[in-house]
Amino acid sequence: MLEIHNVGKTYQRSDGKVAALREVTLSVGAGEFLAVRGPSGSGKSTLLLTAGALLAPDTGSVLVDGADAYALSLDRRAEMRAGKIGFVFQQFHLVAYLNVRENILAPSLAAPSEGAGARAAELMERFGLGGRADHTPGELSVGERQRVALARAMLNRPTLLLADEPTGNLDEVNGRLVLDALAEFADAGGAVLLVTHDPGAAEKAHRTAELIDGRLVEEAGALA
Repeated sequence: MLEIHNVGKTYQRSDGKVAALREVTLSVGAGEFLAVRGPSGSGKSTLLLTAGALLAPDTGSVLVDGADAYALSLDRRAEMRAGKIGFVFQQFHLVAYLNVRENILAPSLAAPSEGAGARAAELMERFGLGGRADHTPGELSVGERQRVALARAMLNRPTLLLADEPTGNLDEVNGRLVLDALAEFADAGGAVLLVTHDPGAAEKAHRTAELIDGRLVEEAGALA
């Protein structure tokens, strides 16, 4: 589902260049859940944005379901993101003036589907949001906002879920719900890439890797 080959990314800042990723290679196949751990500033978010066809690397390649993401036109790349990739972020990135139902349906604007409304209703029920459909994000708890973001990510039945510190703002109960949902997605044949600084958040993953100073320096086998 996801293949990253020798990816490098450097940022130019006022005090010089900063190498965020250095020759990173990894893959996540169907039915796999990979957690990449690392401290703040290690390059985790850059890795996820690059994997999600949102930030072009300086070197290397990113293949999503066999297609070279950065060889596609901007329009084709946007279509691929909408149809194949779901994103879950720590800060949720919900649209403040849209209600829960509308936020969940937002991906259908880029990839229209006749069953989008029914799919949104199904996801609202699954994540305990059925009574919140007409509420805006400002009327929701932190845990509810993350569940909306998770439902939005799953609306178009993507093959790949990318999660950036999705439990960072959550209590233990809501954090477990999110991690369980990611694990269930992988168990159903999807691919999951989670980046986190929290070792405990990686416990649901099938494999773990560590990113330090932009390098993937350790990868473990399946967790017990």
